[in-house]
Amino acid sequence: MIIDGRKIANELKEKIAIALTQVADKPKISAIILGEHPSSMSYLKMLEKTCNSVGFSYEIIALPIETSHDKLLQIIDDKNKDDQIKGLLIQLPLPDHIDESAVLMRISPDKDLDGFNPINAGYLFKGEPGIRPCTPQAVMTILSEMGIALEGKNVVVVGRSNIVGKPLAMMLLEKNATVTICHSRTKNLSDFTKKADIVVVAVGKPKFLTKEMVNTNTVVIDVGTNMLNGKLVGDADFEALVDYVAMITPVPGGVGPVTNVVLLNNAL
Repeated sequence: MIIDGRKIANELKEKIAIALTQVADKPKISAIILGEHPSSMSYLKMLEKTCNSVGFSYEIIALPIETSHDKLLQIIDDKNKDDQIKGLLIQLPLPDHIDESAVLMRISPDKDLDGFNPINAGYLFKGEPGIRPCTPQAVMTILSEMGIALEGKNVVVVGRSNIVGKPLAMMLLEKNATVTICHSRTKNLSDFTKKADIVVVAVGKPKFLTKEMVNTNTVVIDVGTNMLNGKLVGDADFEALVDYVAMITPVPGGVGPVTNVVLLNNAL
């Protein structure tokens, strides 16, 4: 079964749009990008379209790549103080002369739409309310919308990044799943994935997860986005898996659309 991420995203957008009708002041989101990255700018433009469709105000602050560290921090400070700005995001990666950790710490935790501020990460680790990182929250949303109970399930997360793997593991633990994190140093990876009820793959390698690595009852959530021969593909070998596993998210049209809507839900 193919999990339709676009359908899930559209249903969530409808709920957000309804909720925004009850808000007196139109919320505004500010996105900051340094340099000219076509794919990053394309993403921000797509996010702008999504924001406008549900009633959010949105601005893109495009800065020269040579913008200084101090200048960027000053802009973030100004946005933190601006009551009209309800959400702030910084497009990553940042240029080498920018201290990424310092930038993420500078964003007010209450406006940190990506959930990257260490304070929000700490809330997640402690199981306390806070803004959750968008991509892991999108994975959790998909599983919930598909009616997949997590308690007692064996879930393998392939990838240990601070953006996806680590926070997702904590969120799965909150739902009482039994979580195994695998990565590039894991020996005999298939020994883990073959036995899993759910496999989330986020390694940045096209068609990395093959048919031999899963079983027919596996639910595969593909977080990867890779260009292969001019085509966008995921980390799972979709063609080989789609008629073999129980459920799978496609790329594109799976986790990505839900991630964008989760970001708006964080702002809401």
